[in-house]
Amino acid sequence: MPELPEVETVRQGLRQLVLNKKIRNVIVLYPKIINGDTNIFIETLEGLTIKEIKRRGKYLIFNFNEDISMVSHLRMEGKYFVRQAGDEVEKHTHIIFEFTDGKQLRYNDVRKFGRMELVKTDKVADLKCLKKLGPEPTKSDFSVEDFADKLKKKNKMIKPALLDQNLVAGLGNIYVDEVLWMSKINPETIASHLSKNEIEALHDAIITELAKAVKAGGTTIRSYTNAFENSGLFQFELNAYGRTGEPCRRCGTLIKKIVVAQRGTHYCPSCQKVE
Repeated sequence: MPELPEVETVRQGLRQLVLNKKIRNVIVLYPKIINGDTNIFIETLEGLTIKEIKRRGKYLIFNFNEDISMVSHLRMEGKYFVRQAGDEVEKHTHIIFEFTDGKQLRYNDVRKFGRMELVKTDKVADLKCLKKLGPEPTKSDFSVEDFADKLKKKNKMIKPALLDQNLVAGLGNIYVDEVLWMSKINPETIASHLSKNEIEALHDAIITELAKAVKAGGTTIRSYTNAFENSGLFQFELNAYGRTGEPCRRCGTLIKKIVVAQRGTHYCPSCQKVE
């Protein structure tokens, strides 16, 4: 599943490719991608211009003129790319936004789990899916004090606690494993048991690692590509995720994979001991 770095990389690419383009028509090949009435979705977007593309957590937010926005979640395999009108439509392409300049923005999704929803721009923040999100993992938005307060109320293991998007937005399985490795915290540690030093180390790791991953264009494990159809590069910098049986880059102990809260979890048994 694309996590914050991948979605942010897609956003940056889409801004270069489709900003200020006017929609001539929308073709919906798989209506279940759309939350709400498909005909209203098509009719509303026809004639509108993409004025800005933002992101909140793992959600893309396309802002159009006339106070209309489209909130899009890529889920497991969703991706956007640009084609010329008349180009053959790829397998698994489900939504096509045709622009007046002859270009097309296509949404492709092997698993068909992605979703799009139209909403008034001034009501975007009120959407239930966005309202429950925690802060963005940046120095300006993500307070270590608030983070500590929330963790002290979490009587669950730190791995699933971090996957809960109301603690901090944008983390998924890959980057939770990475930030726990970086901060030397065992994934099965109860969140409320973390020390002040551990919380501070984890807070810093979340900000640092996600920023590094964005700079590297995200992580490509299976099929992720950005809006230019390029793979990410952060998979070459991973310290824990996907490195089962390989030596820890810090101590040399073999990375182990276990299941934590029904999620495959990678960690170093030596560096990340339960205290």
